[in-house]
This record gives sequence, structure tokens and C-alpha cells, in this order.
Amino acid sequence: MEFPNVKAVAKANVYFDGKVVSHSIFLANGEKKTLGLIYPGSYHFGTEKAEIMEITDGSCVVTLDGSSEAKTYKAGTQFHVPARSGFTIAVPAGICQYICSFIA
Repeated sequence: MEFPNVKAVAKANVYFDGKVVSHSIFLANGEKKTLGLIYPGSYHFGTEKAEIMEITDGSCVVTLDGSSEAKTYKAGTQFHVPARSGFTIAVPAGICQYICSFIA
């Protein structure tokens, strides 16, 4: 996937001792996205804004806050995270790559 006419932030967002890394981009219309990768492990993230997480490579297992159901997502799928909530994302093996879109 390509994003024309973007502003990219060179400084990475680094979480969990470098096991989750992303870069922020801003589209021409001001929309922010992050492009990142997740190494094997299990990580919890809180959200302020609602998010759409598109998995572009690899796979992960996601449990949204307030749910006991864990769902597997593979490349070409996505999941939605409500605002002011969170999710646990686990990568069993390999590297999971994603695009996160923030919804106003």
C-alpha cells in the first residue's frame, strides 16, 4: 500500500523495549496513521481515539478490553478498537506488520 503526498516523522515510536515500533505519517488532508511492526510477544495498548488496525503482513491474536474472546487476524484483515479503551495483541511467531488509522 502506498500513501502519496505524506509527511513522515523520522523518529520512531518505540514500545516494549523495541518489540513494537512504528512511524507516524500525516496525509495531505491532515489524517494521521502509524505504520509499524510487532515482534513475537504479548502487549497491551490503551486508546484515546478509536482506531482501525489493518494487518499487512504476518498474523496476530487480539483481545479487546472488556472481552474474553481472542480473535486471530492475518494479512489483509483488520480490527476496530473503540475510543478510550484498549486491546491486547499477541504475535506468536514471525513479525506482524500493521497500519493504524485514527478515527476522529
